[in-house]
Amino acid sequence: MENLGLGLTLMAIGMVTVFAILLIVINLSNVLIKIVNKVCPEEEAPKKKAAPAAAPAQIDAAVMDVIKATVAQITGGKGTVTNVTKA
Repeated sequence: MENLGLGLTLMAIGMVTVFAILLIVINLSNVLIKIVNKVCPEEEAPKKKAAPAAAPAQIDAAVMDVIKATVAQITGGKGTVTNVTKA
């Protein structure tokens, strides 16, 4: 019985030690991230100008019917197709 108590004590001490070390590692990594972000901030990529919107391409009626049937089957008749555009 004495060995069981010693084993549980050692296990508790080990778990607390590992937990404390993990907390230290997490806090130090957060500090390091903040320091790096202040010293070397990420450069902002230049924003691209949006191309003028082209006229949407027309979808064939047969393809539109297939899309509507698929959506109806997947959603159990509750979903509807309002807009379809080609990418």
